Amino acid sequence: MTSQQPRTIVAFHAHPDDEALLTAGTMAALAAAGHRVVLVLATDGGLGLASATFTADSGGLGEVRLREARAAAEALGVARVEWLGYADSGSGPVLEPNPVGQVRFARARLEEAAERLAGILRTERADVLLSYDRNGGYGHRDHVRVHEVGRRAVEIARTPRLLEATIPRDTLVWAIRVLTKVYPFPPEFDARAFERSYSPRAEITHRVDVRAHLRAKRAAMRAHASQASGGTGDRTLAAFLKIPRPLFTLVFGREWFHDPFAPADAPVQGDILDGLP
Repeated sequence: MTSQQPRTIVAFHAHPDDEALLTAGTMAALAAAGHRVVLVLATDGGLGLASATFTADSGGLGEVRLREARAAAEALGVARVEWLGYADSGSGPVLEPNPVGQVRFARARLEEAAERLAGILRTERADVLLSYDRNGGYGHRDHVRVHEVGRRAVEIARTPRLLEATIPRDTLVWAIRVLTKVYPFPPEFDARAFERSYSPRAEITHRVDVRAHLRAKRAAMRAHASQASGGTGDRTLAAFLKIPRPLFTLVFGREWFHDPFAPADAPVQGDILDGLP
């Protein structure tokens, strides 16, 4: 990242492990260049699927996953990790009742959640917020809420730049087809769902080359051990970690963002800090 002065970038994610998959390379590159990177998690990921080894923890799966997020953040060079205090909303067809003393993120009032995030943006004097595209990536209800809350928080805190993490759909569908020839994905993985997910290529405004930071990105993925197994065996995260290095570089060597306020004809940028005031 070419910015001469140190900047502060806040990466806002729905659950522990989302940061490892979507923005870890960018976060590692920014930290390595001397910028301050802050990770904010909306939920603790307590409704994630995991084996009994992890769910037996006295603090519950949510506490396990928050610890994993802190380990992943350390691998990426992140300076601060914050949890907004919301509970995981889950991905099932029914939104579960709120846990005692908590609110599921999908039920959070927009203004209240945005004020919590804006408070961090103000305290950190953030230059950039990384959030999610309008589809919430693959459509998880908490991811959609991250998009909504991120947009409003930037307005409240007057953060100079909002970049919404995404993936060009055609690239994603191609990558999945290649990967299925190398490694069989677990039963819960629905490749067809990705044909309706993320963003069209025309909406990509930033494409970041993170190949020099894939060691840190892999380490962040490995830190989320609870999400590599559960149910009937290995899960998608485990499948990604088993990809041979050359193919891993090809698939994960770039990260993409959408600037909702960029001119429609703006060229695709490689530096998310370029042009900041």
